Amino acid sequence: MSDPTPKIKILQGALEPDLSAATYQIHDESHTLGNALRWMLMKNPKVEFCGYSVPHPSENHIHMRIQMYDNLSSLDALLQALSNLDDLCITIDEAYQKNLGEGQYERWDEQS
Repeated sequence: MSDPTPKIKILQGALEPDLSAATYQIHDESHTLGNALRWMLMKNPKVEFCGYSVPHPSENHIHMRIQMYDNLSSLDALLQALSNLDDLCITIDEAYQKNLGEGQYERWDEQS
């Protein structure tokens, strides 16, 4: 049975209709995604502000605030940043697997 909670939800207070400023709740994520996603969003020169928070340690989600220049859509920026982050992870994994396959790494033997 699938979880009925949506992965991303737009919280109240978003600027309609363009979503140029909005706070998104991302379910089942923590600082790991929050910090990487904030970094990727801030690489976009059209993003005026981006920050995230974990509202409470016992809550299983993060809040990501995005504000855009020129009334551009923060949702578009969020989706693009998620895609870019996914591409970056694939590139890192491919480089890691290639280097691992070459076997040119130091091994340490465990000693009793």
